[in-house]
Amino acid sequence: MHIAQIAPLTEAIPPKLYGGTERVVSWLTEELIALGHDVTLFASGDSQTSARLEAAWPRALRLDGAVRDPNALHMMMLERVYQRSADFDFLHFHLDYYPFSLFLRQATPFVTTLHGRLDLPEHQPVFDTFNTVPVVSISNSQRRPLPQARWVRTVLHGLPERLLMPKPVKPSYFAFLGRIAPEKGVDRAIRIAQHCGVPLKIAAKVDRVDQDYFDEQINPMIESGGVEYIGEINDSDKSEFLSGAIVLLVPIDWPEPFGLVMIEAMACGAPVIAFNRGSVPEIIDEGLTGFIVEDLNGAIGAVDRLHHLSRDKIRRHFEQRFTARRMAQDYLAVYRSLADSLAPHLRLVTDDAPAL
Repeated sequence: MHIAQIAPLTEAIPPKLYGGTERVVSWLTEELIALGHDVTLFASGDSQTSARLEAAWPRALRLDGAVRDPNALHMMMLERVYQRSADFDFLHFHLDYYPFSLFLRQATPFVTTLHGRLDLPEHQPVFDTFNTVPVVSISNSQRRPLPQARWVRTVLHGLPERLLMPKPVKPSYFAFLGRIAPEKGVDRAIRIAQHCGVPLKIAAKVDRVDQDYFDEQINPMIESGGVEYIGEINDSDKSEFLSGAIVLLVPIDWPEPFGLVMIEAMACGAPVIAFNRGSVPEIIDEGLTGFIVEDLNGAIGAVDRLHHLSRDKIRRHFEQRFTARRMAQDYLAVYRSLADSLAPHLRLVTDDAPAL
């Protein structure tokens, strides 16, 4: 198949550091190529890919301080995709609802993976209006606010099988990985570690919108002792960081659509203790790859059960459920199903067309 992957311009593909959606697009693109498909990637010009790159803007928008209206550039990219849509067998968007109106009015089959939270009230009229547009969820829990959407499948994320590997180091600390924001619960991670008397290492970014939260609430907790703030790390650092962790703490307080950090920990053999929110029950296999808890007391209690878990079994379970190859195969099934369902309509249009 000739497949177009249409990525956000916010980060490069893959991102230099943080960027869950862009990393997933990169992994999916590379696996589709490895499976023998012809892929064109619409993304920023500083992206690194084995696909044919169509650069909609020279560099990732997060790194381009001159760009003040990112929506304008995304609209321009969508028009470019539309003008070339007949060149592809399938179009796969990762841009939320932005493609819906334009691409509903053209013949090439397409799907949109929704990567973010969907529980905001303004989503309701959008999906009421576009309730025939095919969409993919990244967890079943992500679908709950929008039962009216045309869900065609849930495809759980996966990462390259050997991207992150267990390292021969002695686990000696609790870990928090990702982004520092109120909904991610780093304050609760600090309290769990302090109660258990175990050092906590935090490898996370701070967005500008969360800088006051970090300065006023989190940094004083870090300075109180027993916590090491490492900052943002990339994939080359994660194997060592997660292999050295007794457990990855995910004490979230929001409907997490997926949570890549959980499967990154599994790839390194590290167990996860996560709050029962959003996708967590779909990702964590209770008593095998970690524990699902309701609150701080539950998390503290689960720490005493970590010795029952096997890091080797956690790694093997990752290989069975969460590889990029499995993810790509799931998406190919979506592409073929939607293309097949559209084929009778296209034949009908051709049969009814006047002879030339």
